[in-house]
Amino acid sequence: MTIFALSSGPGISGVAIIRISGSDTKEVINKLTSSSLPEPRLATIKKFNKINTNELIDEGILLWFPGPQSYTGEDMAEFHVHGSRAVVEAIHGSISKVKNCRLAEPGEFTKIAFQNGKINLLKAESISDLISSETEIQRQQAIKIMSGKSSDKFNLLREKILKILSNVEAKIDFPEDDLPKDVIKNIKIDSKNIREEIEKILNDQKVGERIREGFKIAIVGPANVGKSSLLNYLSKRDVAIVSEIAGTTRDVIEAHLNIDGYPVVVSDTAGIRDSKNEIEEKGIKLALKRAEDADLNIIILEPKSVDFTNFLNDLVDEKGIIVVNKSDLGIEKLDEKIKKYDPIIISIKEEKNLDKLIYLIKEKLKNKFIASEDTLITRERHRENLEQCLFHLKKFEEKNEQKDFDKAAEDIRLATRHLGVIVGKVDVEEILGSIFSDFCIGK
Repeated sequence: MTIFALSSGPGISGVAIIRISGSDTKEVINKLTSSSLPEPRLATIKKFNKINTNELIDEGILLWFPGPQSYTGEDMAEFHVHGSRAVVEAIHGSISKVKNCRLAEPGEFTKIAFQNGKINLLKAESISDLISSETEIQRQQAIKIMSGKSSDKFNLLREKILKILSNVEAKIDFPEDDLPKDVIKNIKIDSKNIREEIEKILNDQKVGERIREGFKIAIVGPANVGKSSLLNYLSKRDVAIVSEIAGTTRDVIEAHLNIDGYPVVVSDTAGIRDSKNEIEEKGIKLALKRAEDADLNIIILEPKSVDFTNFLNDLVDEKGIIVVNKSDLGIEKLDEKIKKYDPIIISIKEEKNLDKLIYLIKEKLKNKFIASEDTLITRERHRENLEQCLFHLKKFEEKNEQKDFDKAAEDIRLATRHLGVIVGKVDVEEILGSIFSDFCIGK
């Protein structure tokens, strides 16, 4: 089967790139151009015609990539034509008339590349992340994973476990006299060393996932202190309703933002105060839960606020930034309870010191989460498989050398399998659909 799809972005553009991959790519080129194959990887101007009528669709550039030296490992071609919907639809319609040609599914080109051994699963995922990256940090992380550092690390760990497995099976299959004296001792030491390496990888504060999905920031504080106004300012649009009536925000309002290169999910929460209103109480509980789960809390108060309740006191820790808003109303009477936290004095109305607040947010995230150059985990499936690998290594180390050692090989096999799943070195058909469905059609 030969697949095709628009590989560039949809909509009107100067140039549209249509990608074809499969055994019938040569026939597609022949039927649409009525000419022989060009030189491989040499941009060639061609006229693209409708099949059967020879009506000119467009004139553009043809690139021919014979397999296996192509992205997918199959014969591939790219048509670079003018980016109108009419041109793209006409070319798609003509290709679909060629026998055994169909429109590609999301991520199918990259899926074929993986199946043909051109890339591993980690690189496939990093390609998807690079395409969807919205901030510089997300781009950098995707490129880092694409470079193969993570793959090399997981493959090395897997090879180490395979060595342990071979020694375990040798211990089971051969008389003890035929084996090195300290083989059991060395096996246990090697397992412990690998386990500690994995524990170190897992102890990463989920930085990779946070960069990929966005750092969680909660804006919390008493009612009517400017929480929604701050969210609107950071978003550069009206995301939340702003009102002088206390309790306007009842539910959590989220906005996905780029704060100076950092991907963040900012949550505007209900005003925290003692309330007898059932709906408002639920909103306050949601606010406190969101603050608990956040990577960073922006606690907003007023200069004259005395509503610094125990709820808020509990949030003042290393992941909290204390902000006093409405400095335009005067700060002469700043509450002593507030003053001791050395707050940032701002005015959202007058846009005073907001650049300072954004800088502090960035520094907090940078210092707390972006300290490591060795980000290895970017998705939950990576973490789950590493945790399972760790679990089976621990089970193996707990095995009694005399009674249970013949059963220990299974724990090592399972540990090896879970590491293999991360890079795709085992049967992973059940997870391919979920991975590649995140891609765009032409990738």
